Amino acid sequence: MAHPTEDILAAALSLPEGERLKIASELLASVGEPHDDAWDAAWLEELERREQAVRDGGSEGTPWSEVRARVLARLGAG
Repeated sequence: MAHPTEDILAAALSLPEGERLKIASELLASVGEPHDDAWDAAWLEELERREQAVRDGGSEGTPWSEVRARVLARLGAG
């Protein structure tokens, strides 16, 4: 018998990317420290800086498959 979390994860992974990002964002927002406006502003500034670097041709970014592999390796799950 599958665990409810496995069923939920399987259903979430079948959604389009935009919906998965929304779910991920909501889940992350639901845990951890209380909301910090300064941290949110700093993170948004960093995201905008990185986006501009890509637009300016100064950064090509890293494919998600590579980033995911590195994260999983760090977590000992890869």
